[in-house]
Amino acid sequence: EVQVVESGGGLVQTGGSLRLSCAASGFTFDYWAIGWFRQAPGKERESVSHISSSRNSPYHADSVKGRFTISSDNAKDTVTVYLQMNSLKPEDTAVYYCAAANIDRVLTAEYEYDYWGQGTQVTVSS
Repeated sequence: EVQVVESGGGLVQTGGSLRLSCAASGFTFDYWAIGWFRQAPGKERESVSHISSSRNSPYHADSVKGRFTISSDNAKDTVTVYLQMNSLKPEDTAVYYCAAANIDRVLTAEYEYDYWGQGTQVTVSS
């Protein structure tokens, strides 16, 4: 079974940067889709950034475009996806979740993903 583990959250001031990591292992095939979602207090979970093993056309939500960058790194049995977050704003404060699926295309909707991590808190102070 695919396991997904996030890390890298924390507290940062407005305008600062953080890098989140998502380590995913256990894929049956050598292709995958991995993405980030976030959920702020009192709000629904929203799609943030997504990438697939073909690395074509990663997706970024309009709210983070130009500030967040998603990238990936393949090791022997583990795929690590990074979310570099720059120029952070208080409205970026949320629990960030990593999700994965064993498919080679960019996915953007929650229902498309099969495996989820526990989430990591990102807090941006004003």
